[in-house]
Amino acid sequence: MKPYSLSGNLLLAMPGIGDTRFDKSVMALCSHDEEGALGIGIGHHLAGVTLHRLLEQFDVDLDKVPDGPIYDGGPVDPDRGFVLHSLDWRIPATEPTLNLWGMTATIDILRVIGTPQGPRKWLVALGYAGWEVGQLDAEMTRHGWHLAEANERMVFDLPVERRWDEAFRSTGIDPRLLASESGHA
Repeated sequence: MKPYSLSGNLLLAMPGIGDTRFDKSVMALCSHDEEGALGIGIGHHLAGVTLHRLLEQFDVDLDKVPDGPIYDGGPVDPDRGFVLHSLDWRIPATEPTLNLWGMTATIDILRVIGTPQGPRKWLVALGYAGWEVGQLDAEMTRHGWHLAEANERMVFDLPVERRWDEAFRSTGIDPRLLASESGHA
């Protein structure tokens, strides 16, 4: 067992991370343990993809579900859906992250979001970011990722275009002052 876990935090991509898929990324870190790490992107919407368009593939009554954007969860398995949601709703397949949010990847949640029986807060993402054991820790020691404390407002309520900046500010860093390259001695 790892002596610590970063689960329940936000990972913020540093400028110049070296992978354009992660430019200004905000990842909700759902797991970080002896098997590796998994994060769901909550900092960018997928262009042209909406919840109703996605749900047309399933037997879900679209009249009961509010339409909305789908998040770019990450580059791994981009056709797989994940719902991050408040913990007032859960099933055995729900993976809770501390007392902050649950992650459910079954159709069960798609049938109840937007209804009185469903979670109070939620977002839908396609794909995820994954790291092998020790990989994320190593990337954090280089010019890759910065850690910020997560809260419900940051994950569910803050407009997506403000999440990266405000998450950095919550750690005392003005993101306008960040450089995309490190210095050379």
